[in-house]
Amino acid sequence: MAVMPDRSAPAWGAGGRARSAAKLMLGWVAFLWLLEIVDASTGHSLDGFGIEPRRAAELLDVVPASFIHFGFGHVASNSVPLLVFGFLAALSGVRRFAAVAAMIIVVDGLGVWLVSPSGSNTAGASGLVFGLFGYLLVRGFVDRRMLDIGAGLLIGAIWGSSILVGISPANTSVSWQGHLFGLAAGVAAAFVFRRPAHGRSTAPPARPLIP
Repeated sequence: MAVMPDRSAPAWGAGGRARSAAKLMLGWVAFLWLLEIVDASTGHSLDGFGIEPRRAAELLDVVPASFIHFGFGHVASNSVPLLVFGFLAALSGVRRFAAVAAMIIVVDGLGVWLVSPSGSNTAGASGLVFGLFGYLLVRGFVDRRMLDIGAGLLIGAIWGSSILVGISPANTSVSWQGHLFGLAAGVAAAFVFRRPAHGRSTAPPARPLIP
């Protein structure tokens, strides 16, 4: 069997991937804090970018809502898990991570728009956090990579109970709808953006030689 090179991994190696993932997520979280500073200093003028359900104009806020928070405590609660989950997810490639994050944000936002209670205003990165948790939890099994399976099991053991609380309808202090749609979108993203199988030749079998 011919062994094909793994072109899904960047040529600069694991150290380069780790640096790129770290820079991406540190920049992402810093941007969230910057937006909250702007929001606080302008009388919470950015809160209007949250999603108010079933209003056609609010579809424009499906993506921005994932970057807006209701206070510094809100953005602080999302920062650490977003850094950890995002870093681990981005280790497999920044482009792949960008596609996964985009799918989670859009699906989660549309789910919130469809099913959240009337009169509510939903914003925050927690939908993405829950989505990345779901993605990391199943990615290793989908891609059949032992290291990713181990990482998924580890974050499941550490954060699993908090995730279960976050998707419970009894928890009325948060948008459990947004958490649930984010989690489901992350699991789906693991299948949509699964790695192609490697190590098998795509060339047709050799024809036998007839003497």
